[in-house]
Amino acid sequence: MVCIISKRIGTVQKRHLIRIDGIVQGVGFRPFVYRLAKSHKLTGWVFNSNKGVMVEVEGLPDNLTRFQNRLRQEMPPLAQVTEFSSTEIPLKNDDRFVILQSEYKGDTSVLVSPDMSLCEDCLKEMLLPGNRRFHYPFLNCTNCGPRYTIISGLPYDRANTSMHEFTMCEECEKEYRDPANRRFHAQPNACPKCGPTLQIVDREKRPVKTNDPVKHAKLLLRSGRILAIRGLGGFHLVADAKNTNAIETLRERKRRAEKPFALMAANADVVEKYCKVTHREREALQQQARPIVLLQARSSSKLPKVIAPKSKYYGFMLPYLPVQHLLLLDNFDVLVMTSANYSDEPIVISNEHAFDYLAPLADYFLIHNREILQRCDDSIVTVAAGHQRILRRSRGYVPAPIILENKVKAPILAVGAELKNTVALSNGNKVMLSQHIGDLDNPEAIAFFKDSIKHLQKLLEIKPHYVACDMHPEYLSTKWAHEQELMPKIAVQHHHAHLASVMAENNSARKTIGIILDGTGYGTDKTIWGGEILIGDFRDVSRYAWFEPLPLPGGEAAIREPWRMAISYLRQAYGSSMQKLDLPIMRSTKPNELNLLMQILDKEVNSPKTSSCGRLFDAVSSILDIRNKITYEAQAAIELEMSIKGNLQRNFAYPIDYNLKHGAINFQPLIREIVNDKTQNIANELIAAKFHVSLAEILIAITIRARKDTGIAQVGLSGGVFQNFTLFQYTVERLRSEGFRVLTHSRVPPNDGGISLGQITVANAMLQ
Repeated sequence: MVCIISKRIGTVQKRHLIRIDGIVQGVGFRPFVYRLAKSHKLTGWVFNSNKGVMVEVEGLPDNLTRFQNRLRQEMPPLAQVTEFSSTEIPLKNDDRFVILQSEYKGDTSVLVSPDMSLCEDCLKEMLLPGNRRFHYPFLNCTNCGPRYTIISGLPYDRANTSMHEFTMCEECEKEYRDPANRRFHAQPNACPKCGPTLQIVDREKRPVKTNDPVKHAKLLLRSGRILAIRGLGGFHLVADAKNTNAIETLRERKRRAEKPFALMAANADVVEKYCKVTHREREALQQQARPIVLLQARSSSKLPKVIAPKSKYYGFMLPYLPVQHLLLLDNFDVLVMTSANYSDEPIVISNEHAFDYLAPLADYFLIHNREILQRCDDSIVTVAAGHQRILRRSRGYVPAPIILENKVKAPILAVGAELKNTVALSNGNKVMLSQHIGDLDNPEAIAFFKDSIKHLQKLLEIKPHYVACDMHPEYLSTKWAHEQELMPKIAVQHHHAHLASVMAENNSARKTIGIILDGTGYGTDKTIWGGEILIGDFRDVSRYAWFEPLPLPGGEAAIREPWRMAISYLRQAYGSSMQKLDLPIMRSTKPNELNLLMQILDKEVNSPKTSSCGRLFDAVSSILDIRNKITYEAQAAIELEMSIKGNLQRNFAYPIDYNLKHGAINFQPLIREIVNDKTQNIANELIAAKFHVSLAEILIAITIRARKDTGIAQVGLSGGVFQNFTLFQYTVERLRSEGFRVLTHSRVPPNDGGISLGQITVANAMLQ
């Protein structure tokens, strides 16, 4: 379409070439430029290219200045600008403004928008009787709706999305072609006449006859049935959050004994009925990404305990799809909304796979016929120490890039870790992380991992020159990297990658003290690390202090059974007198099990040594008789934290010497204090609080010592243990009070989901 704007004659004119890069295509940027140009009486053109949005504008200098100011300040809501350049060029004396055909040649720097929640304008349309999209579950516009999950490649045109199967009707086509309409070039644009549709199917794959699938789905949910509902990035398993029997059935079918379920509420006011919600947490709930937000449950909450047993938190999100708004309209204020999969396997995306795979889990299926091209789990965030922290980065955030301070020398592919895997690809100063892939311990996850690598390369139209991987030789991601014969490999130590990731997202390249706490990471000495005080930058790192290594009796079994680590710590602290301790663990452990474990430890059989902080939490949880065996990852540590009531006080710390000997932190005094309190019947809630404070104070004391030794006053916190809200918040506040600049995660997870970013920055530094 050609848009004509009259031009003043006989006045001084200037012309500017403007290039805008970032997430600027498929978000209504060209019509936005058109309207601005029209309002300032400018001529020229705008078009999409492989280098972003290109604009030439000509007119009065004051009008050009105002145009550029507004261009920067009033962007469409989904736009994210990473580069903006403006250059004066010769006049062309045109008398019209033209929206030109897109041009794509060579490598691309174009970024695809993440999927975004239904906007207020579309929601009003959907709820307005008489509107042609009244109660239509697939409406969207340039300000909202599916993006990443429906795209197969660039350019972002309908032909390269799963909407290519649906031909627009005359009315939708008119909207799509009108630059003044908010659906101008909205690639998923549709209506009931021409767009995707819903259908209900039973577990025998038989369609259910109904004129209103959403209404019928509500009736099924109200009757206690479990539905598998196809959404944006995959299926959810959905149940009435106030029906205890339905939730217990879902737990039994999904083999998810105790791990909390996510919830979806109609709006933030409903969430406040069940949780304490701060202003920042409310903002997190209502942002366009619509993540799951971890919130402290109210003691007065009437929701069934079976939703989140032994947890003080609920994970709430707000509806982001039209169908979710319709499900919650008038019938429910809260629904259980959990990923449709078995534990640790990727979320299901296709109808046919769902019918076979989810039939044992769901009673009925609410499906649609718009294909999901990229699976995307719900993202998870929390608010701590004054800002939002991402714990799982997926729907709503991917594929938005992390912008680095400096350009990466050459394109690098990073393949992440074994658990909570993400992969990443660099392009100049941008790093694009994949969505959450998960644990690489099953064939489906491995296939997802490989598909994600291919998709990133296709989307960026880049072939990496190097592949960065973890040092652990048995990680499946590392093995895959070594199979790529044409790419040089760069191995990055796990905890160095953690430190680099928190430095990178804070745009800090200077030497930093890193407190890196997690469950498992392969060390340079080929042992298991996980409680590390590092000093370094992107290129080099040294180990300043570490948790004294202890045997992990039974290897992987000790992770699933925390009582084993409790015995390991007690044996170190008490030796042979350990068995005389008046502790629940000594009474509950069968003599033959204890004797066998002691033999394993004495003979050092299948007992690799570890400095893992995660295993210390497991041991303390078991010593306090909180959790001896787990049903999901980090359960013992989570329930240990959940046992704390009230705020932490610095004077809770045990009066102990951390005894830093040759770099190793000895926790024997701490274990003895905990045992002493437990045998004197001190409440677990107080012992757990004292443990958290004592651990934090030990780490802070060592960090202060490191500052004295090195002069470094910047500290970065990373690793999965820092998902612990209590430990994280206390440590950050205390470090700041001691005068440190504290780097924390806000855009990538502190857990292994952020490892791929760190791998790229370390690999790049090694190439310099």
